[in-house]
Amino acid sequence: MSESPNITLIKRLYESGMAPEVTAEVMAEDLVWDITPGFPYGGVYHGWSSAGSDFFGRLAPNFEAFGAVPEEYFADDAGHVFVYGHYHGKAKTGNEVDARFVHLWTVRDGKAVQLRQAADSHLIHEALKG
Repeated sequence: MSESPNITLIKRLYESGMAPEVTAEVMAEDLVWDITPGFPYGGVYHGWSSAGSDFFGRLAPNFEAFGAVPEEYFADDAGHVFVYGHYHGKAKTGNEVDARFVHLWTVRDGKAVQLRQAADSHLIHEALKG
């Protein structure tokens, strides 16, 4: 069975490590980036530039390394791609973390228009404690 075009699109993001040239191709201008309340810097960001600077720009300085590691992808016929995986990171406190996530992507006209994240926020916060 072949992979859906929407899964292929979303896989590109994870496999690229959110490389700027890939995000420029894949993310819609009206992207909505919705991070679980309780997650560090959780909230709703509009546009990739806001998600990049207002979310990742505040989260990343707390980590020596941090990344999303997808484990499974599922797609439906309504333009959704579900990604189950875990965040792996090493905080500047020296603590390492592996926290599960589910990302629900919405794809429209070959572009990612929304991410809704659910994650184990508690483990991330514990890693950030000194």
